[in-house]
Amino acid sequence: MKSPLAIIPPDLLATYTEQVSGNLPEAFDALKDAESSTPSFSFYTSVSAMASSKIEGEKLEIDSYVKHKMLNVEYLPDLTQKPDDLYNAYLFAQQHQLNKINFLQGHAILTKHLLPESKQGAYRAGNMVVMEHHTGRIQYEAAPAQQVGSLSELLWSDIETLKAEELSHTEVFYFAAFIHLVFVNIHPFEDGNGRAGRLLEKWFIAEKLGVKAWYLQSELYYYKHVNDYYKNLNKLGLFYEELDYSRALPFLLMLPTTLSTK
Repeated sequence: MKSPLAIIPPDLLATYTEQVSGNLPEAFDALKDAESSTPSFSFYTSVSAMASSKIEGEKLEIDSYVKHKMLNVEYLPDLTQKPDDLYNAYLFAQQHQLNKINFLQGHAILTKHLLPESKQGAYRAGNMVVMEHHTGRIQYEAAPAQQVGSLSELLWSDIETLKAEELSHTEVFYFAAFIHLVFVNIHPFEDGNGRAGRLLEKWFIAEKLGVKAWYLQSELYYYKHVNDYYKNLNKLGLFYEELDYSRALPFLLMLPTTLSTK
């Protein structure tokens, strides 16, 4: 790193690099779109959107959602509206540069049927306790409301710095996962933070490494290992002011593992 970062710590990068497979660039470059994708339907985007939605407690099965998108199979609107919104947010991200304005628009798209219009793409004004959807347990206390704006600005400053840096594939994956982690710890929105954080992670990879990032099934991996996903988030601590990012490695290592897991 040539430029200092404001909020994302680079301290674990050396240890991370030692533990990540040396064939990460080859594995990433081997990613390709599904044969079932068409100009009007993206198989991997539908899987990513539904898997990310299921982490948040949505009920429709992933294969049912794929049939919904690919074959126009109808389900009750309550089952498809929020996943469809997230699918549309992924399509928006695939067609737009990653920056703060576009990301806020992406959040507005994915929360169309989740939040009132006034809170779509808008930072929260109240404090937030984050709960695991599957168990109802409190996971951690997010950043205090009065700090959300300033902390988010620091994160976007780091993202812009990283966009301008020449990074290896391993460094891209490290910083993408850390962006995801810092974002969900800030938890800047009233709702949709988990969905937005996983989209942001992939959007950053696409910004740095290109379109193949959208074929990476990170959301599906997180869903299949959702207990580890939450456990690794929990390792940092319960309160934002006391988070210990030296414990972030297990969470960071989940992302590259998606390349070697079917």
